[in-house]
Amino acid sequence: MSTTPLLQLRGVSKHFGAVQVLQQVDFHVSAGEVMALVGDNGAGKSTLIKCIAGIHQIDGGEIVFDGKPVTMSGPKDSADLGIEVVYQDLALADNLDVVQNMFLGREELGSRRQLNEPLMEARAKKTLSDLSVTTIKSVRQTVAGLSGGQRQSVAVAKAVMWNSRLVILDEPTAALGVAQTRQVLDLVKRLGEQGLAVVLISHNLHDIFEVADSVTVLRLGQNVAEYRVADTTSQEVVQAITAGSMTSVPGLKKELS
Repeated sequence: MSTTPLLQLRGVSKHFGAVQVLQQVDFHVSAGEVMALVGDNGAGKSTLIKCIAGIHQIDGGEIVFDGKPVTMSGPKDSADLGIEVVYQDLALADNLDVVQNMFLGREELGSRRQLNEPLMEARAKKTLSDLSVTTIKSVRQTVAGLSGGQRQSVAVAKAVMWNSRLVILDEPTAALGVAQTRQVLDLVKRLGEQGLAVVLISHNLHDIFEVADSVTVLRLGQNVAEYRVADTTSQEVVQAITAGSMTSVPGLKKELS
């Protein structure tokens, strides 16, 4: 794991109208690191991720990627840097097969501007194989017939296939059974082992302590703690989530610039 952060957020703030959602947030993740982002509902996790993804533009602070300040004016800017987000709804098309989902919007064309199906199928198989995904028997089966764990695997494989350097996973084990959760957690571990930077959003501390290297805690739009998993306990993390010390009491902005 690299000691130099791949992604850094320095003093990032965001407001919607008069409501301050993020206030002077610092955040970082390095290549080969699984960084968990935790906090209660309303802590600002989703807003922070959408700022990284270019969906929201920050109002203050800066985003640094690979040592250089960057401006995220839209999702394409984020994708061009190698940042991919797997949202909780997965954004998969049930009526399409695994290959079609993995290449949706990025289809490979042959010399006659026709879909190059053999190439796409081979790349899909290789990506799944590289991630040690063995539960999907055919890349030509429709997503509608896959289990929750298999669907999550397809969504992650789709994200890492495009020269990704940072993968953000939003509640990847939510609503999964025990066996399916095991598959997804193993997949998260492999992403870090392959040198990708991983941000894991989860309410499940058991999952976090199993696969994460570090934990950043948000509380009411402020980051109140950061821990190395090996040096902390779930009780300490819960304490930070519920009662972590904040620099100021959140509320409405007094002035809007």
